[in-house]
Amino acid sequence: MMRKYTDEELIARGLSPDMPKHVAIIMDGNGRWAKERGMIRTLGHRAGIERMREIIRHSSDIGVEALSLYAFSTENWKRPKFEVAALSALFLEYFTKEIDELHANNVRMIALGDTTKFSPEIHNAILRGAEKTKHNTGLKLNVALNYGSRDEITTAVKSIACDVKNGTLDDDDINYELISDRLYTKGLPDIDLLIRPGGERRLSNFLLMQAAYAELVFTDDYWPDFTNEKYEEAIKEFQKRTRRYGGLK
Repeated sequence: MMRKYTDEELIARGLSPDMPKHVAIIMDGNGRWAKERGMIRTLGHRAGIERMREIIRHSSDIGVEALSLYAFSTENWKRPKFEVAALSALFLEYFTKEIDELHANNVRMIALGDTTKFSPEIHNAILRGAEKTKHNTGLKLNVALNYGSRDEITTAVKSIACDVKNGTLDDDDINYELISDRLYTKGLPDIDLLIRPGGERRLSNFLLMQAAYAELVFTDDYWPDFTNEKYEEAIKEFQKRTRRYGGLK
């Protein structure tokens, strides 16, 4: 079971109780992790799912309000069919077996992206999970599946343009808040901290608008090796930084 640490417990771990409200993680390096160990890539993805499970629990424990995880991008369909099939099977397994625990721990789960592109079985499992947990008030868990930020923004702009054309929206009313309300992350705070394990130094089309003022932390650890301790180190790095949002301190 998840349990939230007290302020005293956080301080004892070297963390400030002033946690980032919204953390986003690009879970990268599963395949390379497996390859370096002489294993097939799909075993790396299974290890990545196990790490995801632990990071979700730990995020809830340390008081993160929202956690967004990049699980499958719109570009990942280009991977070999056997790998896509293996990933899909892992998603089905996760959303079938883990929802009861998430619900018991007051976690609200939603999917970011167009999940209709997956099989009906996977899509419906995701919908059931979101429906079951929609009234929970704890950690807001957002799993990006068939997600691409450019597609998300394009869809939002089309929606707004349609409303303007139909006369239900005046173009003078278009602002960031309106656009934000048309994104998958409606109602969530913007990202405070974006972490990418795996050694790459790019955002890979993940939550580009939401991460406009995010603090970025890149690590060389592959995702399966990104322990709770390394997660806390990334948060400590965030807590050392001064956020000026384009102004002066």
